[in-house]
Amino acid sequence: QVQLVESGGGLAQAGDSLRLSCAASGRTFSSYAMGWFRQAPGTEREFVAAIRWSGTTTYYADSVKDRFTISRDNAKNTVYLQMSSLRPEDTAVYYCAAAALSASWSRYYYSSPQYGYWGQGTQVTVSS
Repeated sequence: QVQLVESGGGLAQAGDSLRLSCAASGRTFSSYAMGWFRQAPGTEREFVAAIRWSGTTTYYADSVKDRFTISRDNAKNTVYLQMSSLRPEDTAVYYCAAAALSASWSRYYYSSPQYGYWGQGTQVTVSS
């Protein structure tokens, strides 16, 4: 079992920056790939960013590329999402997720079913 707790959400203005954190507990954090997803009201959950177990490879949705940065600190069992140049359309509940070691993750990192563990989410609201 892996428990995930997000923090760092809140209210921001367009152009601002926020950093989300996701603290993991339970099994060995470094053996899990990590992802961030988000869900706005009335929409489906969508992929935002993901990072491999070692942290050497990252993936981003086109909508956040060059604005958001995912990183991880395996010594602290924490994954981060640095969000810059925020836009009103970034408003959503942001979820942290963990995926067990799997050959399919490299191909389907953007797919929710790849992740077996989820946090409770943290709200990010961006005003114009």
